[in-house]
Formats: sequence, C-alpha cells, structure tokens
Amino acid sequence: MNHLSVKVNGRRITYFESAFDPGHEDDCPVVFIHGNSSSAKTWSPVLNSAFGRQFRCLALDLPGHGGSEPAQDHTDYSLPGYAAMLTGFVEELGVADAVFVGWSLGGQLLLEAAPRLPHARGFVIFGTPPIATPAQMAEAFLPHPAMGALFTEHVSRPEAELAAASFTAPGSAVDLEEFVADILATDGAARTGLGASAGAGHFSDELAIVSALRQPVAVLHGAEEQLVSFDYLRRLDFPALWRDEVQVIPATGHAPHREATEQFTALLLDFIADLADIEPVSQV
Repeated sequence: MNHLSVKVNGRRITYFESAFDPGHEDDCPVVFIHGNSSSAKTWSPVLNSAFGRQFRCLALDLPGHGGSEPAQDHTDYSLPGYAAMLTGFVEELGVADAVFVGWSLGGQLLLEAAPRLPHARGFVIFGTPPIATPAQMAEAFLPHPAMGALFTEHVSRPEAELAAASFTAPGSAVDLEEFVADILATDGAARTGLGASAGAGHFSDELAIVSALRQPVAVLHGAEEQLVSFDYLRRLDFPALWRDEVQVIPATGHAPHREATEQFTALLLDFIADLADIEPVSQV
C-alpha cells in the first residue's frame, strides 16, 4: 500500500491507498475511517489483503491522529468538524460513490457526514451505536475503566495499555502495541475536544439519520465487545439496515478488523456484492 497526503481545507491529511488492480470490473472505492486515538495504520491488514487488491481502498488519518496535521481550531475536534474534513477528503480524491467503513468514532463521524454523501453506495459501521442525545450514551456504551483515558489529554503508558486491551476480546492474542503507540501519539486536544463537544450534544441525531438513509447500512458487532452494548444495538430498527439485523462476528471485541480480518473482509465482500445491482441514490 502507498502512504500519501492531500490538502483538505488547507490542512495536510495523510492516508494509505491499497495496491489495487484497476482492471476489476466490480471495482469500487472503499473509504475507511479509524476510531478515537487510532490511525489509518489500523486498516493495514485489510488494505494488504486480497480485498485491498480487488478494491481501491483509502484509509485516512483524522486531524491530530497518525500523520495528519493537528486541528488549527480545536472546535474541529468534534463530530461536525471531522465530518467536514471527511467530505472535503472525498471531494479531493473523487470518491463520492465509495462504500464507507467507519470504526467506533469513525462510524459516528460517518453518520454525521452521511447526509452530505448522497452518492455513497453504502455504509458499514462497527463499534458505533447510533444515538440521538448525550443521555443515550450510558445506554449505548458499556461501563469500562478505559473509557476515561480515551477522553483525557495526557495519557500514561499504563492507561494506554488498558485502553488498547478494551479494543479486543478479553484474552485476545492480538498484539496491542500498535494500538498503544497510536493512543500515545494522538494529539491530546483531539480527545478532550471530542469529549467536550459530544457531552454538550454538538452532534446530529444519528437515529434520525439512519432512519432517513436510503443507502444500505451494515452494522457489525464483535461478540465479545467490551465497549458497546449489544442489547442496545439489537433494538435498532431502520429501513436500510443490511440483512435486517446486526451482523455479529464471533470471538472478537471492539476491533474485529484486527482480530478476525478474514471474517471481516468476507462481510465487506458480501455487502458490496449485495450493492452490485443498486444504483447510488440521492437523499431527499
């Protein structure tokens, strides 16, 4: 995969692009958005797999994460700010008709941006419970001691290790060091800015958004997820929900793209195959 950069709203945004084969008849772009205190590197196993060779995969670093420049205005460290950056990235790269895949925070900002992505073929979210108000956070997310570190400016290595361990199923054999390194490298203002913004309700009604979407939305969930409530997710009911239910990935937690890459990409392939005969539609 190639490591590249692009200017979006005057800020340098870094991203990875897979070494895809442009000769595939079923080729379509796939845009991946990482989670809080992570980076585009988290998608490396997917981009370097057969999936990445079949599709043009783009994985970007959010501002203040990975190699992207920090936000100049800390109000940009919010769901509306990230969503504006994403739509700018899409315009710069010419991938308005992509399938969009968002993990955790990446899924929340994808929902925020969805009404401004009318030509998207579909959306895939995981580790992302759609909510309407800050009050629903306690219902949608599970209590975990790692949560505090993900919204704190200064994070120690032990705190980063605890947070990284919450990303996988308990006892997982996945190497956590890349998660830890990303957490420690993230601009601390990105965490505090996001926490303050979300706590104040500065985000759109995500339940209303998914209810209005006409493109298919796949909701995935690790069976041993430590941060998101499956009971909350299973009550979701909206017209565009792919296969009419949440897709559970066995023996994985918050990060199934790292814990079970083959199962994860198989679901993406199934989702894209189901979209093959569906033309992108505009929102009304």
